[in-house]
Amino acid sequence: MQKNSIKSSGFSLAKGKELVGDDFYDIKTIGNTTVAIVCDGVGSADKGAQAAKRVTTYLMNNFKIRPKTWSVEKSIKTFVKSINEILYQESIVNYERAELVTTLAIVVIEGNKLYGANVGDSRVYLLRDKVLNQLSFDHSMNEDGYEDVLTQAVGIHKDIEIYYFENIIQKNDKILLCSDGLYNIMSDNCLETDINLGASTLVKKASKLMEDKLPDDTTAVVIEVLKANELEILKQQKIEIPQSLKKDQIIDGYRLEAPLIQNGRTWLCSKKTKKYVIKFAPVEAIDDETILDLFVKEAWNAKRLKAKFFPKAVIPKNRTARYYVMQLFHGEDLDNYLSHKQITIDDAVELASTLLDMSQFLLRYDLVHGDIKPPNIMISKDNDENLEFKIIDFGSITEIFSTNTKAGTPSFLSPQRFQGESISESSEIFSIGVTLYLSLTGKYPYKEIEPFQSPSFKEAKKPSVYNKNIPAWLDSVILRAISIDKELRYEHYSEMSYELKSPQNVKPFFCKNATLIERSPLTFYKTAFIIMTLINILLLLYINS
Repeated sequence: MQKNSIKSSGFSLAKGKELVGDDFYDIKTIGNTTVAIVCDGVGSADKGAQAAKRVTTYLMNNFKIRPKTWSVEKSIKTFVKSINEILYQESIVNYERAELVTTLAIVVIEGNKLYGANVGDSRVYLLRDKVLNQLSFDHSMNEDGYEDVLTQAVGIHKDIEIYYFENIIQKNDKILLCSDGLYNIMSDNCLETDINLGASTLVKKASKLMEDKLPDDTTAVVIEVLKANELEILKQQKIEIPQSLKKDQIIDGYRLEAPLIQNGRTWLCSKKTKKYVIKFAPVEAIDDETILDLFVKEAWNAKRLKAKFFPKAVIPKNRTARYYVMQLFHGEDLDNYLSHKQITIDDAVELASTLLDMSQFLLRYDLVHGDIKPPNIMISKDNDENLEFKIIDFGSITEIFSTNTKAGTPSFLSPQRFQGESISESSEIFSIGVTLYLSLTGKYPYKEIEPFQSPSFKEAKKPSVYNKNIPAWLDSVILRAISIDKELRYEHYSEMSYELKSPQNVKPFFCKNATLIERSPLTFYKTAFIIMTLINILLLLYINS
């Protein structure tokens, strides 16, 4: 779950007048996953505290590098069993008994799911609708007088029994992780009331109840769910995916008028007096969860990414089928426009600025478009006959630095993308550069590349070779954007945007192996003249000697 979807707090106090206790906790959001851990060291202070810190650190570090193919359940169980074995073996070697021992409570929030586990008597609670529920299970003896005797802890035995649980979380849920030092002092009613005040207040109230002489180290972590994960909610909706669509079919008041794409899943439609574009989930999404996930994400991005360079989009609240609706943009795509006309230099600069503004907007969400090319750019004219551009295809939008994305069209991919490098600002700038080159010249800088082809890249000709209207400064901007050598290409959108707005500051672009005559004809001819003069002088001296 993203950072702005949750609020968390943690606090710990040592028992009595101690400065440092045996408890240890941590809370981190790693990507879209939030991990919270509380450990209560058992046994001698030094070894118990050491075990608590090591287990917390080990689990958190492993979640940072968790294999993408591993489920949260597999990750929790594997990591806990691994650190248990490490601590147990180390204790036997160094102390000949279990000495590095700690209890554990861990929760992982991903999407709208809460995954949790505990070993020992550190607890996990969930407050919902003002009712406190204990989700964890105490591994302790049930006999009177032996309630504090643990039957399980991390590092106490070679084999470990983990209590694992899962729940769906909702908006306003509050999750509490705590050591036994807290719930042994505060009743469930007190926890239920004071959990809203956060971890620090809970622990300090417990300390105050004991006149600031806590009998045990006391730790609390509180996580508040500020809003539900909309992406997961959309995915879990029980709505159909229509297998066939036909002209004049009416779905939720939208009348289908004509298919806009060959696959028959995107239609021109009308509702009352207005026309829209409606896009349905692919038929394959019925049986393929991966395809369903991609469409849900596409619809979600279309709805939330509101900016002037995107068509407006909505997901109707009471829809009966998987689709989303977009604003109908009156115009044609740039690919079709270029088939009968070339854009002007001013229009090309405006196009580049729009694409860069769009890319910088997506960067705020850690996203990239992924498939910048003329067919994904809609074009029309404003009242002053100036060209306006809007970018479409929300289906290609993906996370920046993604390595497993299939987004992109071969002719617009940077050489590094063909080598498996992650998608980045640099690779998106390459796509923008190819789009500009093609729009101004009608030619691909590195020829058209077919799917599954392994292309070889040779230095592109200056776009002004094909279009004499292109000024030298714009030549250099485009060539730098499409540079085969990543080190010579713009690294950030802001760099290219600055040069588009400041032509006077654009330096001539040359590839690394450019000759002197290419880099500076004047210097070349001056040098040649000097050399020839020296040779002639030497020849004269030789003849006269």
